[in-house]
Amino acid sequence: MFKGFHQDINLISSGMVGILGIPFDGFSSFLRGASLAPARIRETLYSDSSNMCVESGFCLSDDSRWIDLGDLVIKNSTEAIRQIEAGCAAVLGRGGLLLTLGGDHSITYPILRAYTQKFAHINILQFDAHADLYHEYDGNKYSHACPFARIMEEKLADRLVQVGVRTLTPHLVQQASRFGVEIVPIDRWKNGSNLTFSDPVYLSFDMDVLDPAFAPGVSHHEPGGFSTREVLEIIQSLKGRIVGADIVEFNPVRDPTGVTGMVAVKLLKEILAKILGA
Repeated sequence: MFKGFHQDINLISSGMVGILGIPFDGFSSFLRGASLAPARIRETLYSDSSNMCVESGFCLSDDSRWIDLGDLVIKNSTEAIRQIEAGCAAVLGRGGLLLTLGGDHSITYPILRAYTQKFAHINILQFDAHADLYHEYDGNKYSHACPFARIMEEKLADRLVQVGVRTLTPHLVQQASRFGVEIVPIDRWKNGSNLTFSDPVYLSFDMDVLDPAFAPGVSHHEPGGFSTREVLEIIQSLKGRIVGADIVEFNPVRDPTGVTGMVAVKLLKEILAKILGA
């Protein structure tokens, strides 16, 4: 089921965080390439161009509570949803938590299906230029434009908060109203706004929430987004217990200089530290 640095799921124990690559972009609607992201992120993470410390000074390399599990093997698009859910459930079933590296945003739906087997109540904080609430897209209800419609239909989350959205259509507005989604469009965001959650929080980070000037290596460029500094401050000031996260929609094909890969790694380190409570 797994390939990469660590194939043995038994290496996960209670309270540990597993970094799991999900190299799947079979439900992307515009460009392929996000499946290459887990390998590129690891290459950058373990390179000599930076270190394993986060901005608080905490050094991840000194903490044994996280482990890189390598990549989940996805055989084909037909089996993808089932395989992703089963792979994530295997880690969660051993008492671990997950920080997953996509892949396109379609992976979040099966991940949340696995999470509901462990958490009776969970909130989602979604960073995204897009609401991803389409009922279906190009005839595919599992498209990367639809995962949060599936999540809310199945009541996999008690609360969904979206920040950074700047591409709402009338259909998406209707869907958000239908599901009670709390959308904070980018033009209404105020610096210093506090996001507070009472139930455990799952953080879903789509790289295109960032302005293309900061993260050009995404499939869907949407100008007018957050800066890297702004999203880091939101994550660092977040009030609530983060129990899992994904980083999705990084497309290395559109990142020849490597700048987006470095941003993804920066986010990975800060989010991992937040999950660990460091």
